[in-house]
Amino acid sequence: MRWENLAAPPDEGDPGRAAPATPPLPLALPDAVVRTFDTPGFAGMTFYEVRAKSILNKVPGTSRVPFEWTINPYRGCSHACLYCFARNTHTYLDFDAGADFDRQVVVKVNAGELVRRELAAPRWRGAHLAMGTNVDCYQRAEGRYRLMPPIIEALRDFANPFSILTKGTLILRDLPLLRQAAEVTRVGLSFSVGFVDERLWRSVEPGTPSPRRRLDAVRQLADAGFAVGVLMAPILPGLSDSDESIDATVAAIAAAGAASVTPLPLHLRPGAREWYARWLAREHPDLVPRYRELYRAGAYAPQSYQRELTARVRIAARRHGLHRPDPGEHRQVATPTPPAPEQLSLL
Repeated sequence: MRWENLAAPPDEGDPGRAAPATPPLPLALPDAVVRTFDTPGFAGMTFYEVRAKSILNKVPGTSRVPFEWTINPYRGCSHACLYCFARNTHTYLDFDAGADFDRQVVVKVNAGELVRRELAAPRWRGAHLAMGTNVDCYQRAEGRYRLMPPIIEALRDFANPFSILTKGTLILRDLPLLRQAAEVTRVGLSFSVGFVDERLWRSVEPGTPSPRRRLDAVRQLADAGFAVGVLMAPILPGLSDSDESIDATVAAIAAAGAASVTPLPLHLRPGAREWYARWLAREHPDLVPRYRELYRAGAYAPQSYQRELTARVRIAARRHGLHRPDPGEHRQVATPTPPAPEQLSLL
């Protein structure tokens, strides 16, 4: 997707908002309204407000994900996860996949109205819609732009099944809407918690709520009646793949009332690969040889490593009383099957 479905909104000069900033516009967004906000939470960030032409995205048939349609109200993400596979999509906007991905965020300000319009189209057949599959729809910007409430309201009103995967505790703001939607359609909620080590969290996921805060949100959603799945992702070789780390993480997930845990070993696609490798060489140079070996064939670790890691997580899950969900119980993000080897370099 090369962003041809985006257009810029008119600048209405809302006096309650920050004045448009004046950095050069990327070539792919020639008429976007550009804003910066003078608050600590948005320091160093720029927002490109656009009016999208469409919002329901068809997943390519070659994709191995277990859903066919997605909604992505944002591009770029202040969560700043070093390993985020979506980083390379920012290069389609003439941004880089590193710092720009974390700090230059595209906001589809008309997302809610578009969802309602496209769900009403005669050709739409009510397929499941997945959110949080590219960048997090509950990243920090959502607190200001509030794109998710009208999206959920539209899905509720059309009784359209949907799921949300997030690291953002801001999802609790929308719990009343989620409960309303769950009365008329299937709603799947999942959190991503790859580890509970707080030092590692601060280093590789600096813009996210802490793992403990995420698990507190899992508990609140579970108490509200949702079968919340946890995607234990990513599990980082040499950093969070020890038996001790896995056991501590699975124990915390179980204690939070999660319905299931699904492990996902780190994969490093272009864009994320280079950004993560730079951090690894700086912070953990002793691990560089191991990563070169694990990822010498491409973005995914060898299947033998993935199987062994998955088995250890399953053993821990049984030990702590977690079960694998029945098919259709809630959206589960499956462990990707590695594609054909691709020749990439790490460092």
